[in-house]
Amino acid sequence: MFRFANSYMLYGLIVLPILIVLFYVTNRWKKKNIADFGDSSLMQQLMPEASTTKPVWKFYLYILALLFIILGLARPQFGSKLQEVKRKGIEIMIALDVSNSMNARDIQPSRLERAKQLVSKLVDKLSNDKIGLIVFAGDAYTQVPITTDYVSAKMFLSTITTGIVPVQGTAIGKAIDLASNSFPPNSELQKVIIIITDGENHEDDPVESAKKANEKGILVYTLGMGSPEGAPIPEGSDVSRNFKKDRQGSVVISKLDEVTLQKIALSAGGEYIPANNAQTGLNKLFEKVDKLNKKEFESKMYSEYDDQFQYFFGFALLLLIIEFLIAEKKSKLLSNIKLFEIKK
Repeated sequence: MFRFANSYMLYGLIVLPILIVLFYVTNRWKKKNIADFGDSSLMQQLMPEASTTKPVWKFYLYILALLFIILGLARPQFGSKLQEVKRKGIEIMIALDVSNSMNARDIQPSRLERAKQLVSKLVDKLSNDKIGLIVFAGDAYTQVPITTDYVSAKMFLSTITTGIVPVQGTAIGKAIDLASNSFPPNSELQKVIIIITDGENHEDDPVESAKKANEKGILVYTLGMGSPEGAPIPEGSDVSRNFKKDRQGSVVISKLDEVTLQKIALSAGGEYIPANNAQTGLNKLFEKVDKLNKKEFESKMYSEYDDQFQYFFGFALLLLIIEFLIAEKKSKLLSNIKLFEIKK
């Protein structure tokens, strides 16, 4: 494979034919002036050191050097190769709650948006760890399988909304079970599940799921989004007026369930970390993750193109040096060498 990384620089090639035409016109104009001034053979005798071929060679060398400089600036790149890189890290599965209660605004701009910002910043802090993403509400779905491709993880993260999971509710246990089964079975790396939720579980037994995960050597950290006082859950487009109501017509207040989140983390060797307006919990979470035992693993990464511009610049420099060394006048030393002169 071949490409120019800075293909717009190739527009500079337009200059070359313009310079060639100018040189040709200028050269003809000089010859015409000399011819008008006097007989060409007589003029040659008056200027014995003047060379008619060296200026032409110097110009062509200059044009070739300029050609290679422009090609070098366009950054020619060749090949596509698979590069094997060794990394040292852990495997992290992030389970993000996308139930309707995550639209509550006791954390600005909302619990879900703050959670997405936190995950994005966490990904930016990671370097050699593998990461995966799960979304859950009444059910759990894998959004990004375990990977070292942080760019893809952040791209999928930006598209997440509370409507991405069709079944509403909060099934933290299902999220933990899915995350536990999402790790590569033969991997020896430390495995971590990070649950980001408001803790209002209505579907299953998340503590039991956390215990089962811990039996596999998986640590579970919980990150609480919201406040114990809670906030109403916006509904519809006018989020400032329409709020979810119960059967009696009262506005439902969604509160952070810290007790449940603490039990989940405690039963799986992890830790509960609150995340509110004053404390996002990101630094504390990253400190915990960064201190875990990281092991070496091999990761295959594509290094699609290799830059080759240095060869073009090198050849251009060589041509310019040759052009500089060629004198425009005839060489007296070379003019005395007459290989084909017949001695009488």
